[in-house]
Amino acid sequence: MLLRIITGVVGIGLAAAVIQAGGQLFALCALLLAVLAWMEYVRAFAHKGGNLAFLIGIVAIVSLWGCAWKGFPAEAAVMVLTLAALACLLAAVLLRSQMNFVDAALSVCGIYYLGLPFAHMVLLRSLEAGRIIETSLLPFEYGAALVWVMFIGTWASDTFAYFVGSAIGSHKLCPSISPNKTIEGFMGSVVGTTATVAGLGAFFSFPVLEMAALGLAISIFATLGDLVESVAKRHVGIKDSGNIIPGHGGVWDRFDSVLFTAPLVYYFVVLTNLLGKGAL
Repeated sequence: MLLRIITGVVGIGLAAAVIQAGGQLFALCALLLAVLAWMEYVRAFAHKGGNLAFLIGIVAIVSLWGCAWKGFPAEAAVMVLTLAALACLLAAVLLRSQMNFVDAALSVCGIYYLGLPFAHMVLLRSLEAGRIIETSLLPFEYGAALVWVMFIGTWASDTFAYFVGSAIGSHKLCPSISPNKTIEGFMGSVVGTTATVAGLGAFFSFPVLEMAALGLAISIFATLGDLVESVAKRHVGIKDSGNIIPGHGGVWDRFDSVLFTAPLVYYFVVLTNLLGKGAL
């Protein structure tokens, strides 16, 4: 537990520095995390005898990241995803003695599942580049504020679910997938995350009611992201995706919820025109 706490504190400090710095540092860190998560994903399915298209995945994930970082039109990302899917399926034909159709399908799934959310994280940090939000604490770039909302909301969801579930949880949420999750913990996550993100809305001068709605959505999406990774790990028969983060497992373990909440926050901001409503 002590190692877990120390690693968590160090990780939060590093994350804060990277989020505030933004720019190329943030983008490169997002790319590194995406590549590491892909490596863990490939290794997880290899544990059950799978042989995924590792190199195709690396090229596709780096290309998706490049589309987000360089601000290429959406058609470029669609092209990358199309070519990656076709390449994986073709590999099942050309390398049929080593790779089967299921491996190809799992490869395509992993590229979409891991590559797109980390690309959206870069897009989120890049929104309204140069626009500053003045707060009682310090000035924040608009994109940095949104990334903080995404991360703090996701962390709040996990934290409230854990403590409320540990204290009063008695009804299992999805016992066949994640035996430790409870309905009471999930409800604690919903209430706590909604309040937390609404509070962040007030802090950053965003519309509080809309931010409360975002908090509600984050609590749901974060839980779903956690369950998706849990069902994948149960399928392949592993407890952790890796051990690169002492006491916390792998990158996939730590970012399973973020894989769902990063795209959520990005599209919520864009579709609700939050850009034009807050932090004026």
